Amino acid sequence: MDGALDAAEEAVDLLLESGRAPGDILVLTTGDPHPWAAHELSFGEAAYWAQHDARDDVFFAAATAADRASTRPVVVVAVNGDDDTATARALPTAMKRAGALLVVCGDPQRINAVLGTAL
Repeated sequence: MDGALDAAEEAVDLLLESGRAPGDILVLTTGDPHPWAAHELSFGEAAYWAQHDARDDVFFAAATAADRASTRPVVVVAVNGDDDTATARALPTAMKRAGALLVVCGDPQRINAVLGTAL
């Protein structure tokens, strides 16, 4: 599942190179948290979510916390976990949070199967 996280990071790089502002991008992970999120959470929830609210940079969060995240123009989802139920819950929420563009990274067959049951 690391491939999904790598693909999400590559998508973020491409979005930034194409002119998207860092604060326009929210990255959600369905499995293990992105290393940035894990690191930032070590300083406490309040500081972590303050960075989200500042909208100064790309923000990485667990898909389970997507309801707490505000809408951003671009949402990138890394389907990096084995729990299809969690992924099925995350994708519709991610679609609601994406103002203009939703990018889903992971195994295409698995994503399509989950999308078929989630939507």
